[in-house]
Amino acid sequence: MKLSKIALAKEAFKHKGLIQKIPVIIRMIKSIMSKSGYKPQFKNIILPGLVLLYLISPLDIIPDWLPVIGVFDDLALLAFAIPMLIAEAEKFVEWEASQKADSKVIDAEIIK
Repeated sequence: MKLSKIALAKEAFKHKGLIQKIPVIIRMIKSIMSKSGYKPQFKNIILPGLVLLYLISPLDIIPDWLPVIGVFDDLALLAFAIPMLIAEAEKFVEWEASQKADSKVIDAEIIK
């Protein structure tokens, strides 16, 4: 299924939850950096990071000064990366909740 860049840009803007997920993403990155922290899927973290580097880089495959299409390549990459990052952030929240639940369990011995 091939999507046009306009459809990809619309998809990127549907993910308005990204702004609310920024604190979760920051916690996730801190956890990933710790020794016994969260282990994400490689592609769901690296690809959005590479897209971010591409967007802030002055080098561009299609220069931004070209009318319309110069910006659409950036939007298409965002449409590709944002859902991956949001999905990984949601998995992290589930992992974080399971870690908190596991820490509340106290070892017990059954006595008959």
